[in-house]
Amino acid sequence: MSILCSVYRSPRREQMYLYIDRSEGFERVPDQLLQQFGEPEEVLTIKLDGQRKLARADAQVVLENIKDQGFYLQMPPSVEQTGYQNAD
Repeated sequence: MSILCSVYRSPRREQMYLYIDRSEGFERVPDQLLQQFGEPEEVLTIKLDGQRKLARADAQVVLENIKDQGFYLQMPPSVEQTGYQNAD
């Protein structure tokens, strides 16, 4: 399975991304998620299949989430994953 996938960045939370099927748009993304996410800023459109390498997500998991629930939400890495903490 492969889809044309749009990736959006959250303006409210650094390194939070929303992956959706470009042909569906935001129709299956819950309104509450979009409110918390903020106005989505498109950063990338890719042809996504299970073999594609992604920086911080498993492409097969992303595809399954998009198929099952209409989106995949990539959260920012935790301090344990990065080894450092942002100075806010």
